[in-house]
Amino acid sequence: MVTLMSFPFADRPIRLAMLGMVEGNGHPYSWSMIINGRYDAEALKACPYPAIISYIGRQPPETLGIPGVEVTHVWTDNPADAVSVAAVAKIANVAARAEDVIGAVDAVVIATDKGFEHVERARPFVEAGLPVFVDKPLCDTRADLETFSRWVGEGRPIISSSGMRFAKEFAPYHGSTHEFGPLRTVFATMAKKWETYGIHALESIYPIVGPGFVSVRNTGTYERNVVHLKHEKGIDIVLTVTADQIGGSGFITLAGTEGGVTLRSQDTFTAFKAQLESYVGFLRTGVPPVPFAHTRELMQLVIAGIESREAGGAEIFLSSFKA
Repeated sequence: MVTLMSFPFADRPIRLAMLGMVEGNGHPYSWSMIINGRYDAEALKACPYPAIISYIGRQPPETLGIPGVEVTHVWTDNPADAVSVAAVAKIANVAARAEDVIGAVDAVVIATDKGFEHVERARPFVEAGLPVFVDKPLCDTRADLETFSRWVGEGRPIISSSGMRFAKEFAPYHGSTHEFGPLRTVFATMAKKWETYGIHALESIYPIVGPGFVSVRNTGTYERNVVHLKHEKGIDIVLTVTADQIGGSGFITLAGTEGGVTLRSQDTFTAFKAQLESYVGFLRTGVPPVPFAHTRELMQLVIAGIESREAGGAEIFLSSFKA
């Protein structure tokens, strides 16, 4: 048993556990390599995610790594995946159970994107007092949002984000669209499912328009989500999250009374590294990179998008959520 450090950790070395892997989400591979700053090139060839092989392989070696932090332990739902991730990112320890890392690491990363599982995946580590980063979305039901809100209200160190918040192509417009006049319309496109990738579209535009969403209406289907969000600033935001929209994913358009722009996020590596650095900054300072009130509003939007679709496109008002 290793003695745990008190949070926040300041400039002390940090040991992380990378926990969980679900179908379609290769974050344990990419995030572990980005944090540890190394990988086994031969083992990487067997990684089942070609996009990860591509964008990691394009990076100069010196761009990998976050100083003073190391993924020292890994556990995945399928034990064979943990062995593979450990081989690729040169992780020293493969845990037999997720809970086995308690006492051996300083913080954990829940690297799965099924929001309905995250309360139970996080619970042992929250109760043990470990800081937790939860992959997007934090949750996708009202009950689970209240659980996470209660934990954070009790002072438990928990954060969650989408890498799209850190897209370098969008960053110049975060809270800075004055050149366009008041925004009136915002469009964003994303692929795959609203439940897992809707948060990518939402967190692409949230730092640009800011908090203050009023309602959500999803008139699409499970495969073709068409989501209209109203903002208190008088902005209509339309998001499409379509299963096979791979080639047209990651675009946003900002349109105001005096101008506008269309942008696309394409640098996955830089966004992920900035996202992970934000977690490390939280571990060192105790200051979350994003107020939890913003994360909470984003989860309300995710949940409302599901509820609206299931109710045949009904308008769901954020005022219906607990204060």
